[in-house]
Amino acid sequence: MKTLTIALPLVPLCLAPLAPLAAADEFDVGVRIDAAKPTGPLKPIWRFFGADEPNYATMTYGRELLGHLGEMKPDQVFFRAHNLMTSGDGSAALKWGSTGMYGEDGRGRPIYDWEIVDGIFDAYLENDVRPYVQIGFMPEALSVKSHPYRHHWTPKAKYDEIYTGWAYPPKDWDKWEELVYQWAKHCAERYGEEEVLQWYWQTWNEPNIGYWRGSREEFFRLHDHAIHAVRRAIPGAKVGGPDVAGGPGGDFLEDFIDHCMVGENAATGRKGTPLDFLSFHAKGWPQTVDGRVQMGISNQLRDIDRAFGVIARYPQLSETPIVIGESDPEGCAACQGDSLAYRNGSMYSSYTAASFPRKLDLAAKHGVNLEGALTWAFQFEPTPYFAGFRSLATNGIDKPVLNVFRMFSKMSGERLPAESDGAIPLGELVEKGVRGKPDVATFASRDGNRLAVLTWHYHDDDIPGPVAKVDIAISGAPAGPPDSVRHFRVDENHSNAFTLWKSMGSPQEPDAGQRAELEQACKLAEIDPPAEFQVSDGTVGFSFDLPRQGVSLHLLEWADE
Repeated sequence: MKTLTIALPLVPLCLAPLAPLAAADEFDVGVRIDAAKPTGPLKPIWRFFGADEPNYATMTYGRELLGHLGEMKPDQVFFRAHNLMTSGDGSAALKWGSTGMYGEDGRGRPIYDWEIVDGIFDAYLENDVRPYVQIGFMPEALSVKSHPYRHHWTPKAKYDEIYTGWAYPPKDWDKWEELVYQWAKHCAERYGEEEVLQWYWQTWNEPNIGYWRGSREEFFRLHDHAIHAVRRAIPGAKVGGPDVAGGPGGDFLEDFIDHCMVGENAATGRKGTPLDFLSFHAKGWPQTVDGRVQMGISNQLRDIDRAFGVIARYPQLSETPIVIGESDPEGCAACQGDSLAYRNGSMYSSYTAASFPRKLDLAAKHGVNLEGALTWAFQFEPTPYFAGFRSLATNGIDKPVLNVFRMFSKMSGERLPAESDGAIPLGELVEKGVRGKPDVATFASRDGNRLAVLTWHYHDDDIPGPVAKVDIAISGAPAGPPDSVRHFRVDENHSNAFTLWKSMGSPQEPDAGQRAELEQACKLAEIDPPAEFQVSDGTVGFSFDLPRQGVSLHLLEWADE
């Protein structure tokens, strides 16, 4: 067997390379990819985002961030927001938002006002992002318990303080349905039926916890009236739910499915409620252990595993799309604390890289149709730089995690089987997380003669660790070495404005020069590709170093023969 080693010319693409480590600070990982045996289309499940606070979308940095999301996959990115129906003047605040779309005159007659919500949806669509329409929350004039209505929550307050008058059932079910009908009808008229047919329409948020102050039966009634209203206005609208908390939410998801399939529809009196997609939420559980952050990826994967298990019990739902309507390392994007300190840097980005492929693996395990996994993170303004929120950017400076989504967006075509001797098995990840050796694994795709290889080096514990020396071997690839190779990296020193900001002394009012440096550092960094490729009997191999909490994307392309 003859091995041909080919050296490629190196072009220095990054001015901040990692310092070399001693051999004792390294360990070997072997990865094998079969480019000739794709497992099926690669679903872009990453293209869903959301936030409690809808009004940030129309602000300066909010619009900018929407543009970054939309450009990754134009017209196929979706945004879900709370408070689209909440009463108020549209002022943004933590865990709050409003559009004031509904009021009543002195005789109790409805007054509809779509100006603020139109502005929110306009901001999405102008940036190639589509609405995942959450039908909620309850307008003040309709709530059975309207006072107190507006909360003034801060990160130091108890979470339950947010559950005020907006969380209650309507005092008039007919007015509730008519409001939803008029809103959906207005959207169809403003944006066109062809456009609104692409949207997702779902009722409320996490109705199995404090977000809903009615009974389970009252939620089913709320949902039936809302979905009937949407379908009256837009007969072919894509409707579903229930965006329940905690995976299956005990038996809530199962009860909801049964209600939609065989229960009596409260709005029509007929059997069943349309169900075009299913949605639930899954969260991790970080904590502080011995002064360090320890992530809880197993908690999130267990939520997903259990919810998929419930859905898989219904064979007629095997092809029904599933959206994990909030899929995050923990709850409460607006909260702050020691256990949430990971959010600004590379722990969040490596966690994201490690978790998303495993969501697809769990879907395959259960034979269900995972359509998307929605990241509940956006932008807060005006707030201090790197204040600790679970956000994608801070004052217009992108965080490392956003660059992992940029990596995902560069992958297309079909998924390829990839085996790594450094990967934690799926069952162990679900049961225990990453508490012993790190998880060094690969996610690969092929689109014609273009291969994408995403590799991460993740551990639940936010402490230093040795570098992984990764050896990639790709069988079934086009003949010879690739004609083009690009290497993108997210780690402590690349695609990471947080590290640079700290080196500046953590300025809360960076000057023009510092701001320019931060804007450059927050982009997805491209670094030197592997210097050599080994080609032997149809296998292409290359090696690279990957630091702890690092994520690499290699794009390899062969010219058409």
